[in-house]
Amino acid sequence: MADIDTALKGAMTIDGAIGAALVDYGSGLALGVVGGGTQHDMNVAAAGNTDVVRAQMRTLEMVGVRDSIEDVLITLDTEYHLIRLIPPTRSGDTFFLYLILDKARANLGLARYHLRKIEADLVV
Repeated sequence: MADIDTALKGAMTIDGAIGAALVDYGSGLALGVVGGGTQHDMNVAAAGNTDVVRAQMRTLEMVGVRDSIEDVLITLDTEYHLIRLIPPTRSGDTFFLYLILDKARANLGLARYHLRKIEADLVV
């Protein structure tokens, strides 16, 4: 079992990791952030990607898809932005892990594998 800080530090060990956050997508607030450097404000990115998650969920509902979202991938010229949804807690809280990767250094398959593992061990 890993707390938020441990989980985010683990995410930063993924090859190519630039920044990571754990986000409450009910409120859009980041519960924890690491990395990002001068190029990425992880708190702003976390809040903005909350809109991405909400829009995708609404769209799936409108078209009648009953599957749940595992992750969302945004591919830029030089980066991957990976959003990994965490199943709702017993109290109904909803979270996602957000990871920015350098496309030249990252292996997307391995990054998804590691995020799944981090998610499984995470205690919020």
